[in-house]
Amino acid sequence: MPTRDDGLDPQAAALLEQLESGISAPSWTLSVESGRRILEELFAVADPEPVGEVVNIEIQGPNGPIPLRIYAPEGDDPAPVLSFLHGGGWVRGSLDSYDGLCRRLTNRAGVVVVSVDYRRAPEDPFPAGFEDCYAATEWAAAHAADLGGDPDRVAVGGDSAGGNLSAAVALAARDRDGPDLAHQLLVYPAVNAPSVRWFDSYDENGTGYFLEMDSVEWYVDQYCEPADAGNHYAFPLQARDLSGLPPATVVTAGYDPLRDEGKAYAERLSTAGVETERLHYDAQIHGFLSLYTYIDRGETAIDDVGDRLRDVLGGG
Repeated sequence: MPTRDDGLDPQAAALLEQLESGISAPSWTLSVESGRRILEELFAVADPEPVGEVVNIEIQGPNGPIPLRIYAPEGDDPAPVLSFLHGGGWVRGSLDSYDGLCRRLTNRAGVVVVSVDYRRAPEDPFPAGFEDCYAATEWAAAHAADLGGDPDRVAVGGDSAGGNLSAAVALAARDRDGPDLAHQLLVYPAVNAPSVRWFDSYDENGTGYFLEMDSVEWYVDQYCEPADAGNHYAFPLQARDLSGLPPATVVTAGYDPLRDEGKAYAERLSTAGVETERLHYDAQIHGFLSLYTYIDRGETAIDDVGDRLRDVLGGG
């Protein structure tokens, strides 16, 4: 087993040891289907937290139907709406694997969460998933009132690959004169192609901390062609201009290989005049919000994000 820094959260360290000793962590060595199954099992929640209402629907996307799962908080007043884009390296993750996190965000932030089951790579590489996410966010903004939401308080958010997609959707909404988004929530976002820029955190945290650089590079290879590395809808850090984007919350973790690219994106947003707050959790690993059943700090980070969304959007 790798030697890990003493600053790592003991619960995160214990989980990593458990994964290495028997339960295989998601890895580039697994088949697509095996990796998907393992992530489902790891993120599964035995006793889902109740919310006001959960509804599964389909909308028409750019190339077929897009399944959505809509979570409504308790109460009758119009609530903010969050178009939620799940993580999983553009390859893994689903409505079910993110059900627990979406329920908690619904309750903690007082928002209507629209969880998007976008097309995944490698079956449907870039820009398929991105275009699904944009279409679903457009739909959520147009139908916010029908969902019990407030059309003037529509945000987009997600984690990891979902943070990438959320940042890309925010850019596209600006560029395409799309919905006027009120906020973007980027949780340890994958906004950079390692082939374009190499960050110190790739070396510092690239092995032994759940998400490994071999996996990052494998995910990128599944998601897009090398020529797409400079496309800012594929990797938002490549955007020349970040002005005119909605206010942002960027979550980073100290033992995450994606730490430095998230920080760099937050700094560029701020420099471009975008109101940005970075919530940094120095002792944590990538994915820790979804691992809240193993890591207590994941639960409190969800609370922090919920408080932040209530502050900027106003809870329902």
